[in-house]
Amino acid sequence: MNSDRPVLITGFEPFDGDAINPSWQIAQALHGQQIEAARVVSVQLPCCFDTSLSALRAALGRHRPQLVLALGQAARAVISLERVAINVIDARIADNAGRQPVDEPVLAAAPAAYFGSLPIKAMWAALQEAGIAAEVSQTAGTFVCNQVFFGLMHMLRRRTGVRGGFVHVPMLPEQAAARGLEGGMPLSRQIEGVRVALAAALQTGVDRRLGAGRLD
Repeated sequence: MNSDRPVLITGFEPFDGDAINPSWQIAQALHGQQIEAARVVSVQLPCCFDTSLSALRAALGRHRPQLVLALGQAARAVISLERVAINVIDARIADNAGRQPVDEPVLAAAPAAYFGSLPIKAMWAALQEAGIAAEVSQTAGTFVCNQVFFGLMHMLRRRTGVRGGFVHVPMLPEQAAARGLEGGMPLSRQIEGVRVALAAALQTGVDRRLGAGRLD
């Protein structure tokens, strides 16, 4: 860990008619904090296929981070540590610019997929030990979240020593209730969960070997 270089957290603007997005609220809450002697800087990304990657590239150039954690919101019950990003866009809904691409690559002539480079098993174990509901996820979807995850790993492939990955956070209880769903996770719990996961990522050079696979 290099304490002279920051940790970059990205979160998304609200989308799909919501007025809030917990991924950005978490990033905002952690901005300026010190985690394992590393300073956190946070940047909001647009939920738009045409501009998300250029905004991410600008943030990488401006802050020159040692580690990047991209956050996004998903309709899931727990914090999801993403393993792999795929080179596919297949949008179930339109982005904030009204675009809804189907069966397009994130980046032409790029690999079919990239694995994240964060120690997701160690992060998962730390969240379990803290009593925060979490999972290792095998898919980041095919919307802008996956696009940013794939684009991030493509950008980092030539940045020696810079690790990166993606975490999906749940909706807030009020968002779930507005959709007639049960559950959601309070913002304070999500902030703590991301802090715990980041600390584990910064502490861990070689990931732990733990079973967290799924049959479905």
